[in-house]
Amino acid sequence: MPITSVTTDPEAFTLSVVADFTVPVRRLWDAYTDPRQIERFWGPPQYPSTFLRHDAAPGGVSNYVMTGPEGERSAGYWHWVAVDAPHSFEVRDGFAHDDGTPNTELPSMRMVFGFTETALGSRLTTTTYFGSLEELEQLKAMGMEEGMRAAMGQIDEVVEDLQSFAAGRATEVQLLGDAQARVSRIIRGSIEQVWQAHTDPSLLQRWQLGPDGWSMPVCEFGAEVGAKLRTEWQNDDSGERFGFAGVVVESAAPHRLVTTERMISPADPDGTSSAEALNEMTLTPVDGGTLLAYVITYPDSQVREMVLATGMADGMETGYARLEREVLVDSATR
Repeated sequence: MPITSVTTDPEAFTLSVVADFTVPVRRLWDAYTDPRQIERFWGPPQYPSTFLRHDAAPGGVSNYVMTGPEGERSAGYWHWVAVDAPHSFEVRDGFAHDDGTPNTELPSMRMVFGFTETALGSRLTTTTYFGSLEELEQLKAMGMEEGMRAAMGQIDEVVEDLQSFAAGRATEVQLLGDAQARVSRIIRGSIEQVWQAHTDPSLLQRWQLGPDGWSMPVCEFGAEVGAKLRTEWQNDDSGERFGFAGVVVESAAPHRLVTTERMISPADPDGTSSAEALNEMTLTPVDGGTLLAYVITYPDSQVREMVLATGMADGMETGYARLEREVLVDSATR
């Protein structure tokens, strides 16, 4: 068990938990800021969590759902207040409704996570600030302390698993709920470089091409809310052509970009007969580069299955490999 002490201060309305680990601070930090990793320990073993959104930046939001053994669900959120990587971050933590909106009938808490180096590795100090003694006692009565002990007991296994989350792994796809998918990959470049590569049309046309033999003759792109997007690919041998059109609905450079997407073709140039998807891209600095987490919300599970069956993940991996090989290498040598 990594937890070495739990202290309650009824006068300051705080609950402090200290845990020690035999890994570097950066490894522990990445476990908390990577949605693939934190969902393996944010919640007791019998209530595993799924993070639908995880923005490790000031002003960001995290939404997660814990699912019990009988299918019961408990949703929560974080509102990110401050980030000082890899030393500390502060969030507002609370309960949520199924749609992710805060449940104001239950208390919310301010939580500060502090990461420090020790002789054997790293120490995490988590301090939870409650609004009153009554709120502190209410959450403790709900099993908060026991839940934290059970949840944090899983961290050692996660941080010791270096291979599953290391840079150099191919693009991975994880199904979320009934109609979402999360695409994850660490890209060897800074967050600013990766953001620019995803928003600059001249760079997109160099790497986001899929298999060899395809080009992108049309690329209208921007990162401002309301900007209209249009990308078209062409098979240079056969002349086959398709693309996507959409609009930017949310933008917080260089961490988050949310866009809509409809498939277009010569027979349907406006995508009026195509189902609309929502793409949420989140970029997070991690050891080895920038973690790209791409959550795609499809109209339903059938559309999701159809899109994934086209080999989407393989095509995206081809593009990301080209991005590292041809675009980011060039920018790093300038």
